[in-house]
Amino acid sequence: MKKILLTAISICLLSFNSFAKKPPVIVIETEYGNIEMILYDNTPKHRDNMIKLAKEHTLDSTLFHRVIPEFMIQGGDPSSKNAKPGEMLGNGDVGYKVDAEINDVNYHKKGALAAARDNDPKKASSGCQFYIVVGKKFDDAALDAMTKRSGRKFTDEQRTMYKTVGGTPHLDGNYTVYGEVIKGLDIVEKIVAEPRDKSDRPNKDIRMKRVYLKKKKFLGIF
Repeated sequence: MKKILLTAISICLLSFNSFAKKPPVIVIETEYGNIEMILYDNTPKHRDNMIKLAKEHTLDSTLFHRVIPEFMIQGGDPSSKNAKPGEMLGNGDVGYKVDAEINDVNYHKKGALAAARDNDPKKASSGCQFYIVVGKKFDDAALDAMTKRSGRKFTDEQRTMYKTVGGTPHLDGNYTVYGEVIKGLDIVEKIVAEPRDKSDRPNKDIRMKRVYLKKKKFLGIF
């Protein structure tokens, strides 16, 4: 009986540990549907900041204020909440920046979540603005040319992804990538296709109704 009890406890602990290690998921609600994104553990400052923004509802009602086909959609500017039609957006902030966490592992594949930034020489990120990569496909010649210009080499996995799925490889090494879309990439595609003005702001407001941390479901054995 004691052995059975200990075995059951061990199974529960293993199940709990597996549950605890799952990466956090951020959900963006839009009129088109929801976008779900995991946050990477190897960029803890950006991960924790996005969780903070979600818990404090900082991003609720902000707009995707910049959309460029075959490139990305950008949002998170607090001043966009009450912006007038045609108003220039993208300069709003929350009063702080997040230290750059650029690495060779995270890259700008289609669906990547990355932090927007200004021309800070240290490449520190905006405390609230972000973008989701749409990108396009690249061939070996284009990727080789980028490596020659920047000195940044692509792994076999990255090269395959850029050739078959797409992304924005020219941004690698310059912006912090800290997550990726796991559900709702079709929603991103709909948003990036919206008609836009000369400043790339959509002609209609595309609002993030709510941005929140998705609750984890515990599947332990009892």
